[in-house]
Amino acid sequence: MRAVGVTAMPVRMPLLVDRAMPPARTACVPDLVLDMGFAQFAWLWNHIEDRALPDLHRTIADWLDGAVSAEDGARRALLMAFRDAGKSTVVGLFCAWLLARNPDLRILVLAAEAELARKMTRSVRRLIEKHPACRHLLPDRAEQWAADRLSVKRRLVQRDPSLLARGVGANITGCRADVIICDDVEVPNTAGTADKRRELRERLAETAYVLVPDGLHLYVGTPHAFHSIYATEARPEFGESVPFLHGFDRLVLPIVDARGRSAWPERFPMHEIEGLKRRTGPAKFTSQMLLQPVSTEEIRLDPADLVRYDAPLALHEGNNERRLMLGDRRIVGARCWWDPAFGRPGKGDASVIALVLNDEDGGHFLHAIQYLRHEPARVAAKSEVEQLCEQAARFAQEHHVPSVTLEANGIGKTFPGVLRNAMATMGVGAAVIEHHSRRNKVERILEAFDPVMAARQLNVHASVWRTPFIQEMREWRPSSTARDDGLDAVAGCILSAPVRITRMPAAPRTTWHAGGQPLAARAGFNPFPRHGRNP
Repeated sequence: MRAVGVTAMPVRMPLLVDRAMPPARTACVPDLVLDMGFAQFAWLWNHIEDRALPDLHRTIADWLDGAVSAEDGARRALLMAFRDAGKSTVVGLFCAWLLARNPDLRILVLAAEAELARKMTRSVRRLIEKHPACRHLLPDRAEQWAADRLSVKRRLVQRDPSLLARGVGANITGCRADVIICDDVEVPNTAGTADKRRELRERLAETAYVLVPDGLHLYVGTPHAFHSIYATEARPEFGESVPFLHGFDRLVLPIVDARGRSAWPERFPMHEIEGLKRRTGPAKFTSQMLLQPVSTEEIRLDPADLVRYDAPLALHEGNNERRLMLGDRRIVGARCWWDPAFGRPGKGDASVIALVLNDEDGGHFLHAIQYLRHEPARVAAKSEVEQLCEQAARFAQEHHVPSVTLEANGIGKTFPGVLRNAMATMGVGAAVIEHHSRRNKVERILEAFDPVMAARQLNVHASVWRTPFIQEMREWRPSSTARDDGLDAVAGCILSAPVRITRMPAAPRTTWHAGGQPLAARAGFNPFPRHGRNP
C-alpha cells in the first residue's frame, strides 16, 4: 500500500482543549503533541506498526480533526463507513489522541455489548503504552488501569476515569463525560426487532444527561435495519418527526463511491467487492457496505406497493340523502374490524381496530387504524374491557362507521355486550357483528393483501404511516413470530368487503363482420297510406 506522507497542518488549539486547559501551555503536555493533528498522530502509529496510513483513514482523520475544532457549540458527528473499514481502529487512535492533547478529558465509549467496549479499552491502553506522543499519559500507579476503564496521568482529581467503556445496555446514571463515542451500538443483537430498536433509542437518549453541554458526541457505525438510528429520514413508526440523529454532521463512506470506484482499492479491489456482494446478497450488501438503511431480509409485504393519500373523510347531508365522501370520491362501503385483546402496554397481543373504505370504483382505502391500550392505573374504577370498548366506540363514532365486526374468539367473547353498551351510552348508531375465525391467520393475511397490493389498489391514509402498522408490514414473514395484530385487523376488513361491479363506460357500437355498413332509415313512416303504399 502507498504511504501517505505527513503534511504540514496549521497549529490550532481545538476548543475541546481550551476549555479544560489554561490558556498557557503546561509542562505536562509537550508542545509537539499539542501541535500534532490527528492524521499525523495516526500516521506515526501506523509507521511504528510498519504499515501505511490508507487514504480512507486519512479522510476520516481529517474529518474527526474538524469535528473537534468546530466552533458551533455542541459538536455532534456521525461517521458511517462500510464493514471492515477499520472504524474501531481509527476510533481507538482518536481516543488516545484526545487524551494526549488534554489528559483531563473524560471519555465514555458505548458499544453494543460490554465485551466490545472492553476491547476498545485494551486498544487505547496499548496505544498509550507504546505511542511516542502518549508517554506523558502513563499513570504512576498500575491499579488505575482496569478491563473497562483507565485513568491517565492528569492534573485534575475527578470521579470519572479518563476512559470508561460500557455496553449500551449498562447503567450510566451518574456518569459525566466530555466526549461520548457510540461505536457500533446498532448490531443485530440491539436492532433485530422493533422492540429492540425502540429500546436502543431509549438507551441512547440517556446520553444527553451524561454529556457536558459543550461536549463532543460521535456516532460510528453501519446500518443494520430499515429503521436504523443512522437513517436520514424520520421513521414515523417510532414517533419521529425528524431523524434520530437530526443535526449531526455526517461523513458517509460506502465501499464504492459515486463513480463506481473502491473506497479502499488496496484492500478491496473491485473483483473482491463483486464477490462479496454475491456472497452476502443484495440486501445486506446495500445496508452494510453501501450504507443505505434497508431491511436485510426479503420483504413479503412491501410498503412500497401501497398508495399513500391524505384526503379527509366527511359526511354530507342534503336532499334527503347522506353521502360519505373521501375527498372527491363517494364511499359506498365501509368495513370496520376489531380483533380485541387486553392490550397491555408492551406485552402480549395488541388490540387493533381498523377501517377500510370502498369507493364506487372498487378501490380499497385503509383510512384509519388504532392500537388500543388500557390504562392499568384506572382498572379499579373501569375494567380493561370497558376502557377498550369505549375507545372502539369512539373510533366508530369519529369515522361514521355503520357497523363493527368483532372477532369473538377467545377473550373476544366478553367484548360484544360491553361494546354495545358503550355505543348506546355514547349515542353511536353502529351495529356490532360477532365473527368467529376458523382459518389460519397467515392464510388470511396473504389472501387479503397479496391481490390488492399486486394491483396497487390498497390506498393508505397518511395517518396510518405514523402507527406500527407499516413496521409490521415490513417485518412480517409467513414463518416469523413478528407482530401481526394490525395486519390481521386490516385483513379482516378487506376479506369482509363485498365484490362490487365497477362502473364501465358505454362502448360505441361497431359492426363485427367484414364489409358491414351503417343503415340509414327514413323517418315519417305512414302505416295508413292513401294510395296503398308508403311514399
